[in-house]
Amino acid sequence: MPKSGSTNWDSTTREGVQERTLHKEVTVRAPIDKVWWAWTTSEGMASWWAKQSWIDLRIDGPYELYFLLDQPRGSQGAESCRILSYLPQEMLSFSWNFPPEIPTIRFDHTWVVLRFQRPGASETRVIFDQLGWKTGPAWEAGWKYFDEAWGNVLERLRTRLPKVDKS
Repeated sequence: MPKSGSTNWDSTTREGVQERTLHKEVTVRAPIDKVWWAWTTSEGMASWWAKQSWIDLRIDGPYELYFLLDQPRGSQGAESCRILSYLPQEMLSFSWNFPPEIPTIRFDHTWVVLRFQRPGASETRVIFDQLGWKTGPAWEAGWKYFDEAWGNVLERLRTRLPKVDKS
């Protein structure tokens, strides 16, 4: 099993197109309900990552995280992202755009699938996959950016979430 923040390159072919999956895994010392809350509510998200967000846990609900609050709307973070599907405390998927630093594909989207497993009563395994990659220089830049960024995000979840008390 990959260690925290590690990346696998999974490659398959569909209709002659090479598909890539950015894959990472992390184990968090927190019960699954706390980890689920951290990813699926604005309050939970503010406790460890994005201080401002708009998360409405429903199919096609917004999944927007705002990081650059001093920037104009459209350049603040994960704007225009939507919840694609979910199974409570098992799986969450949402669309994800690119950072403003990659303007040519800023509002193209990949999709993220998070799976939550319970290896122990007070542990949660988060399995992360980002799919829907296209080819080209901007997409390669996006891959490199997210390979590092998502590793940092999952490490932040691992180190900060146990300090969170949702009550």
